Order: sequence, then C-alpha cells, then structure tokens
Amino acid sequence: MAVKIRLKRMGQKKAPFYRIVVADSRSPRDGRFIEEIGTYDPTQNPSAFNVNEEAAKKWLANGAKPTETVGKIFKNAGIL
Repeated sequence: MAVKIRLKRMGQKKAPFYRIVVADSRSPRDGRFIEEIGTYDPTQNPSAFNVNEEAAKKWLANGAKPTETVGKIFKNAGIL
C-alpha cells in the first residue's frame, strides 16, 4: 500500500481551507484517509499552517511520501 501525505480540501467555494492528511494513494482527494496531521490556510497573508511534527515525522519514517505542496509546508515548518 503506497501511502501519501497530501491535502484534503475543505471550506466554501472560492475560500479554500485544507487539512494535511495521510492517505492511501488510491483513495480520492477528499475521500478516506488514515490520519489527519495538520491544517493549511492559503487565504491568510502570509499563508497559515499548523502541523503535528511528531505524527509527520512518524509517517515519513514509515515511508509515506509527501506531495509537492505538503513538502513545501514541511520545509517551512522545519520538518524536512
């Protein structure tokens, strides 16, 4: 099972809000997920994010691959 750390879109139309989730790569973007490990709000200036570092490091150590956007968020948070 390939596990990815990716964004799950929430919020209203034209006002996106994302949750950072760990999910099977075959599940849909807003579908089933294994664990929620943070949030990301691109509408604020500057963009706001909140990440559970322990959970993120645990999943990265177990082989989960972050998407490009989540990788940038992790770099800003000091996880990668």
